Amino acid sequence: MTHDQLAKDIADGNRRALARAITLIESARSDHRGQAALLFDALPTNRQALRIGLSGTPGVGKSTFIEAFGLMLTAQGLRVAVLAVDPSSARSGGSILGDKTRMERLSRDPNAFIRPSPSQSHLGGVARRTREVVQLCEAAGFDIVLIETVGVGQSETMVAEMSDIFALLMAPAGGDELQGVKRGIMEIADMIIVNKADGDLRSVATRTCADYTGALRLLRKRPEDPEDFPKAMMVSALHDQGLADVWAEMQTLAKWHQAEGHWDARRQAQAVHWFEEEVRQGLLMQLFAPGKTHDQMVRLRADVASGQISASVAAQQMLDGLIADQPVSPRTVS
Repeated sequence: MTHDQLAKDIADGNRRALARAITLIESARSDHRGQAALLFDALPTNRQALRIGLSGTPGVGKSTFIEAFGLMLTAQGLRVAVLAVDPSSARSGGSILGDKTRMERLSRDPNAFIRPSPSQSHLGGVARRTREVVQLCEAAGFDIVLIETVGVGQSETMVAEMSDIFALLMAPAGGDELQGVKRGIMEIADMIIVNKADGDLRSVATRTCADYTGALRLLRKRPEDPEDFPKAMMVSALHDQGLADVWAEMQTLAKWHQAEGHWDARRQAQAVHWFEEEVRQGLLMQLFAPGKTHDQMVRLRADVASGQISASVAAQQMLDGLIADQPVSPRTVS
């Protein structure tokens, strides 16, 4: 199948073509990268979806929330794509990719599309090609793209660079005001959603939500935030409580961003960020590709391991060689 035909099938909403294109995009083979570039050139660029990033610690109920939230959206006639990033093993590199099993009802919904992807040890909570997959889903005509991160901790901020709204899910008793004002993932969240606010945990969830509400008042106001944002809210994904309120607030925030010009500015800044990230990743790949540069890496790595040279000096030699586009001469440290 040609890239033009594949792009047409994606634009027509063909789910099988979308899945095939995502597999192509996520491939690390050099020939596939060339085909992916041709595919993107043929895709429509006039479609935009609301991109919602979702993060939270393991066990907070991200999959349960996404399924309940997604079913609520599809019931309103909206088409929803879920991109779930699973952690990869540091030893084997494999991933379980079990989100379709967790979201059994949503995976059967004709207006929903769920794609699990391995993180492949990529830092920041998302896979390297997640942003490109988001663009594919937009080209396929989805109205909402939900991006679920690995869920590992406070450094998981990369999803904010590819979403219009970033929501952080927290568990009852997940922290106090001091925890809430910690820098990192807390200060970039547009919304903090306290899940599992039901049964015996409802009173605890209420206190936790109040703690985060107080903490958010202490954080410096961002120019791209309306008066009431960022804010903390409570939901029970298990019992479908509070989901409509969360959706209403997300719509309010998105409309405000569009009206004030922050929507386009944010997407432009994100595009620049990912351009620079692609350059960085491309340079790293060059270091390990077969050839002269790779041979220099192997030699300097052996020198560092044997103690003949320090890691920082070896790195500088490697960079000097890349900039000058000439072999580096070995230099040891006494």
